[in-house]
Amino acid sequence: MTATAGTARLVDLFETGLDAPICLTWELTYACNLACTHCLSSSGRRDPRELSTAEAKAVIDELEAMRVFYVNIGGGEPTVRADFWELLDYATAHHIGVKFSTNGVRITPEAARRLAADDYVDVQISLDGATADVNDRVRGAGSYATALRAMENLAVAGLRGFKLSVVCTRHNIPQLDAFKALADHYGAQLRLTRLRPSGRGADVWDDLHPTAAQQRQLYDWLLAHGDNVLTGDSFFHLAAYGEPLPGLNLCGAGRVVCLIDPLGDVYACPFAIHDDFLAGTVRAPGGFTEVWRGSDLFARLRTPQHGGACTSCAFYDTCKGGCMAAKFFTGLPLDGPDPECVQGYGEERPARRSEAGADLPKPSGDHSRRRPVDLVLTRRPDLERPPAGDCVEDPLAGPRRSRP
Repeated sequence: MTATAGTARLVDLFETGLDAPICLTWELTYACNLACTHCLSSSGRRDPRELSTAEAKAVIDELEAMRVFYVNIGGGEPTVRADFWELLDYATAHHIGVKFSTNGVRITPEAARRLAADDYVDVQISLDGATADVNDRVRGAGSYATALRAMENLAVAGLRGFKLSVVCTRHNIPQLDAFKALADHYGAQLRLTRLRPSGRGADVWDDLHPTAAQQRQLYDWLLAHGDNVLTGDSFFHLAAYGEPLPGLNLCGAGRVVCLIDPLGDVYACPFAIHDDFLAGTVRAPGGFTEVWRGSDLFARLRTPQHGGACTSCAFYDTCKGGCMAAKFFTGLPLDGPDPECVQGYGEERPARRSEAGADLPKPSGDHSRRRPVDLVLTRRPDLERPPAGDCVEDPLAGPRRSRP
């Protein structure tokens, strides 16, 4: 830990950064069988430059040496990487817990039983509607049925406490109780996260982000259910309603969190995949350790931040000006209010967005496909084929012979 003040609040210590990230998000691949409209990484096509199995294992070796507790694995859809299970086993064997997010497409009964037998692995099933009509409008036709089938497989396998992960939108905020009931039915824990205008999410932000009234509805619901619902510190901007929500209530970008993308590039925030927040690459000398501990960008983020106009707000100590990525991708200054500031100080956003137009920041890469791949996976154990070439863009391409 780089901070040494003995009596400082925990959040103050985190603001100055730690020797290793508490929460490391690692996108293993941009390949995905879906084309969710709000995908923060604009995933779809596999990138032939993604880290090899050997390179990924080298990163895991570094994380073990840094004593990182666990990693959040995502994508894309991480399970479509041919070496996904190999990397998962390698991480847990090297004392790195793994929490991975999946749309459930490859959570078969066999895979579910394997996951249930591993105490170092946690699973998050992504679902953005408590009903098929709401979910599939965002995630694609058939995705609701796929997610429920995966949760059923996990429940039957005896895996308790896996996560049902929901990105909150104006269409599913009225379904909060239904989400909780769905999670309870399968023995899962509900996890709610905030919609960010990142990746393809920037294109649908104005249509999907919750209204002001829904923000208050969400806040009141979280106060009532916060002990049994995870948020991943997504909603610290809501603290400006008065009572802080459980969690750090801190933007941890470059301080306690960061992102490794499929190519090994390291970004300060999982929601800010843009050159302005690129800290380095694990492929450079010194690897991830050097990026985390020596990056100029991270050093700047760990110095005292000026809150700009927000410092005059009575709720600045809890809100901290809100989400850096949300401000950046909506064209607002980073030292200004969050675009969803509940005190109304971010109301300039609509005018700024319409004025900025095409000049708004764009993510560093777009890996989208024209249409999603069919969710129905046909498996022929009597047939085999060689591994797909690096440049094959079908996210479900890969060797037939693989572990569950």
